[in-house]
Amino acid sequence: MSDPPALHLNLWKHRLPESVTRMANLIELRASGNRLTTLPDSIGRLLRLRDLHLRNNEISSLPESVGKLQALRQINLRGNPLTGLPASIAALPRLEKLDLRWVDSLAPPPWVHHLEVRGCAVYR
Repeated sequence: MSDPPALHLNLWKHRLPESVTRMANLIELRASGNRLTTLPDSIGRLLRLRDLHLRNNEISSLPESVGKLQALRQINLRGNPLTGLPASIAALPRLEKLDLRWVDSLAPPPWVHHLEVRGCAVYR
């Protein structure tokens, strides 16, 4: 059986199951409102992932491995208590949208401006 192209999660343990990061064909991951506090470093295995929706969780930072997600077009981090973002996000070549609305705990890193200059919509 092949991996689903999209996955909507409602989690009860407040963490992303490791099995999700083995779904090599996954293109959309929606894990909003699950009180996630972290993402596993293995998230970087999802090389076909285009859309990552993590809205309204409890995430304070993302692993550097997010920079391996070269197909990523959207990252929705709205409503998380972020204190930092990995600089590897700035090197994502296809990133079109970075949603940081309702993230009052984060001063935008200097590289955010470079994303905007190249045409990525950054919502703050």
